[in-house]
Amino acid sequence: MIRTLIGFSLASLSLMAHAETFRFYGYAFDLESDQYLYTEVHEQVIEDGVWKSGTIHYVGPDGSPMGKKTMDFADNPSVPVYRLDLPYADYAEGISSVGDEVAMFKINEGKRSEKTLKAGDDLAADSGFHSQIRDNFKALMDGETVKIRLAVAGNLDSYRFRIRKTGEADFDGKPAVQFTIELDSLLRLLVDDLQVTYEPEERRLVEYRGISNVHSPDTGKPFNARIVYPDEAPEGAPDDLPPLDAS
Repeated sequence: MIRTLIGFSLASLSLMAHAETFRFYGYAFDLESDQYLYTEVHEQVIEDGVWKSGTIHYVGPDGSPMGKKTMDFADNPSVPVYRLDLPYADYAEGISSVGDEVAMFKINEGKRSEKTLKAGDDLAADSGFHSQIRDNFKALMDGETVKIRLAVAGNLDSYRFRIRKTGEADFDGKPAVQFTIELDSLLRLLVDDLQVTYEPEERRLVEYRGISNVHSPDTGKPFNARIVYPDEAPEGAPDDLPPLDAS
């Protein structure tokens, strides 16, 4: 249901503005079989600690390109204007504008569908849920439940979710904390929860478990994936990955 889970200085917008570009990999494995699925090649522009824009290239295990997602958080830190393209699946989705209303679209086998939603402080979309978690990190660590409304362009709808801390873990030899994101309705009896793991000091996402925004070439449905963001490539990842350089 969710599509789904992170330099250089920009042209000087003001003397105080400072922006950097961070590049890193995400490694996706099948949630049940642990088979390697694809690599995410991330580029994030961070300005004064705020995620402003980004690009993700999706690359198959054999190095072939699978798709691309672009994100722009200029209008809302939790609701990006974004576009996901998966040419092999003849599929695209995204948000074309963000204001008092959020305009979503989906293109499936050449057919375009659109819908608008009312915006609000509790609304997040796509990777924007990460900003909601970071903004509410202390409350979550204190055991509070945070409620959000998530716009899902692939379904042309929004759903109410709740986020809560569910445990502590170890990731890459360092302490981490786990959160569960579940539907805040009886639909949670039919839909699996999402699990996210964060490094608490920097509030950095290090693992995501749940439905992916990349579709299986075999079934046409989104993968259920475990996506990790370690400092070093994990066992099972391809040896020859795309370079982390400007493109």
